Amino acid sequence: MAFHRTKSLMVEWITSEALVDYEDAISFMETRASEIAAGTAEECIWLLEHPPLYTAGTSAKIDDLTDPNRFPVHPSKRGGQYTYHGPGQRVVYVMLNVAKRGHDVRRFVQELETWVIKALGEFNLTGHIRDGRVGVWIERPDKPRQLDGSLQEDKIAAIGIRLRKWVSFHGISINVEPDLEHFTGIVPCGIQEFGVTSLVDLGLPVTLADVDVALKRSFDAVFKGESV
Repeated sequence: MAFHRTKSLMVEWITSEALVDYEDAISFMETRASEIAAGTAEECIWLLEHPPLYTAGTSAKIDDLTDPNRFPVHPSKRGGQYTYHGPGQRVVYVMLNVAKRGHDVRRFVQELETWVIKALGEFNLTGHIRDGRVGVWIERPDKPRQLDGSLQEDKIAAIGIRLRKWVSFHGISINVEPDLEHFTGIVPCGIQEFGVTSLVDLGLPVTLADVDVALKRSFDAVFKGESV
């Protein structure tokens, strides 16, 4: 596959230019995570796109797969429920040594959330974390309010990780310009009351390359000095 590599804070960044098969990605991540745990490879952030597909996390409920024949469905060992991946969505696979970052899984997930929110902030978007709703959310004052009078919110990024010997894999997906209609074949992350959005859907002429720059800059701000 075509890709290029850079380094930041002793973390290798890989960017794939072509769509990456999901099973190939899993194989790469599992191998790399084992190598990181063994001390034979550097930590790694992999930026890529997948062809259209659904993944089922460890908490997925079959009733939330509303159109099972639409796209390939891949069982996944990450946390969470059903999610969609496809062109126009920046998938960020995060292979980092959580043991060297404090052995604190909750904190690590919070750092991933902060990372996404900081990256979105570079496009003047305010991301939010909500109790009981995994991912990063955008308030939508342009939409009718909810029954309780609060602002409607749409999901713009999903987070789901797995640890093996304290090394993370799987990671984050950010909706840049995917076909949002493709999300209708599932109940994304098991949440029916709220929708999904993307940077382009919000009126921002943002590319995957723009998001990559923001992610790299924000990563250093969030994780600087934590890897030893």
